[in-house]
Amino acid sequence: MSITTTELMEGVKLHKIDTKKYKTNLLAIYLTSKLDRKHVTENALMLAILRRGTNKLKTQEDINIKLEELYGADFNCGIDKLCNDSVFKFYMESLNDEFLYEKENVLEQSTQMLFDIVFSPLTENGMFNEEYFNSEKENLRQIIRSRKDNKGAYAYSRCIEEMYKDEPYGLFTYGYEEDLDKIKNKELYNAYLEMLKNSKIDIFVSGNFSEGNSNVDEIIKKQINEKNVQPRNIDVYVENEVKEPVAEKVVRETMDVSQGKLVIGLDVTKLEPEDKAVASVYNAILGGGANSKLFQNVREKASLAYSAGSLYIKNKNNIIIKSGIEPKNYEKALNIIKEQLEDMKNGKFDEKDMQNAKKIIIASYEAINDEQDSSIAYSFNQEIENNKPDIEGYVEKIKDVTKEQIVEIAKKININTIYFLTSNKE
Repeated sequence: MSITTTELMEGVKLHKIDTKKYKTNLLAIYLTSKLDRKHVTENALMLAILRRGTNKLKTQEDINIKLEELYGADFNCGIDKLCNDSVFKFYMESLNDEFLYEKENVLEQSTQMLFDIVFSPLTENGMFNEEYFNSEKENLRQIIRSRKDNKGAYAYSRCIEEMYKDEPYGLFTYGYEEDLDKIKNKELYNAYLEMLKNSKIDIFVSGNFSEGNSNVDEIIKKQINEKNVQPRNIDVYVENEVKEPVAEKVVRETMDVSQGKLVIGLDVTKLEPEDKAVASVYNAILGGGANSKLFQNVREKASLAYSAGSLYIKNKNNIIIKSGIEPKNYEKALNIIKEQLEDMKNGKFDEKDMQNAKKIIIASYEAINDEQDSSIAYSFNQEIENNKPDIEGYVEKIKDVTKEQIVEIAKKININTIYFLTSNKE
């Protein structure tokens, strides 16, 4: 696999992932822009409308028919948060023309279709289609209201909200109902035009371009010209600040639940960019699987949790611990979790723990190239951090991590927020 990046114009890049591993091409368009409270709900609604229809393919049925005509091509989209930015993600997967009996330029057709979805939505009277606007507004309302249905996801998002109360990263991805009520069609369409104008654009194409698709650059450039994409000067935010320890905050929320959800947000203070490999190994030892300290001590030995683990948010330099427990076991579980954090600071883990942790991380990175969407997501994250994709190099960094380095990182880790979702029947 080889990756080449071409700057088509200021703020617009084409990333070509050339691989013979797949029979499909995967095209992705990432639009990255600043995130704030005003735009978070608008963005979620905007995305939902964009996927409904284009000026050429006016209905969802038209889109589905076209996908079938393109030999079962697949389209999907989503929205995510990256530090203080909002990222729109659009994907189109289609069969490589080399595997067709007749050359039908499927790559070109699917590329045009994806660009139409992003840049040429169905409009009327200088606004989005009114029917789509109204129906997706109500659909989004239901999504926002159903936030609490998945208790684990809700507890996690609430912990993030509390940790980043004064930052865009703390915003709920799908926005807020009180803001949704204020959105008008014309204003939303104008916000969409501003988003297109001001977003950093990264276009990814993954496939075998050495045979049959050598004109992929021209196909992309043609769409860029047809959609009148203009240069833009974009300053994408990347979290790299040195944080200072904060006072531990406890947030307790009650709901009609039988199982409590304990989520603990940890700050990794004074962490330098080169220390991220060490922090990854630390996290894997702490809560990265069935052999981790959290799983073994909270779930297996103490039998206090249905689940116990942690994840490392690289771009924010945070670790999030998640555990499902009986409400009555809150204090016991919390104390054992804190003991594991202290044990890490005191070096109470052995070589076997380190090797198990490294194996988990290395396996996850080696699997990146097994899926086209994974390789694109990885390449995008590297682009945002101004790093060149280098899986082998990062794997070597993981292998080189020492116990002394992990202990040093452990001493920089502090509890920021303890969030507990518990029963209202206590």
